[in-house]
Amino acid sequence: MTLELFEPERRGNILPRDGIVEDYGLILNQAQSDQYLRYFLHHLAWQRDEVVLHGQHYITGRKVVWYGDEHYQYRYSGSLKQAQAWNSGLFRLKQHIEGLIGHPFNSCLANLYEHGQQAVGWHSDDEPSLVSKAGHETVIASLSFGATRKMRFKHKVQPEHIDVLLQSGQLIVMRGQTQKYWKHCISKTAKVLDPRINLTFRYFFPG
Repeated sequence: MTLELFEPERRGNILPRDGIVEDYGLILNQAQSDQYLRYFLHHLAWQRDEVVLHGQHYITGRKVVWYGDEHYQYRYSGSLKQAQAWNSGLFRLKQHIEGLIGHPFNSCLANLYEHGQQAVGWHSDDEPSLVSKAGHETVIASLSFGATRKMRFKHKVQPEHIDVLLQSGQLIVMRGQTQKYWKHCISKTAKVLDPRINLTFRYFFPG
């Protein structure tokens, strides 16, 4: 099933079971989204992502950078990331999103896809550092800028999948058991030539 809206509006949970993905629609207008895209392209400290898969080390085409309240170290896909001090524009967006969804964040992993041939494979954001010792749910807010890209969700057990096209200025929030039961990815496409920036706000639990 593919969810395609010309101008996405806020909706409830788009998953049929075992998780919550809320689509907040466009939380920024076209002019604001374009301004943020230009700003982040030139003012974030982008670097090639590094991952370790099946013991092999890879440098990806996609670029990333991680910001946070502290100089945390964050491990995912076998690679250790070092958090940088907040960029001012990024921090303002964090505060705006916290007010919208009623949940605090202390870090942001930013991703830059320079064109449609850059993507990210199936994965879950289920690292222990994203779950508190009290077992609180993992909440990740994902805000898109630039080119529209397809985000895909597939259940880890059931033969179910959901596709959603993410537009510039659109916010989705993954909550509850989503990371436990679902994987997600950004698919490659030859049709997209323009860049996309994705900001994923998270709450990181040190140690």
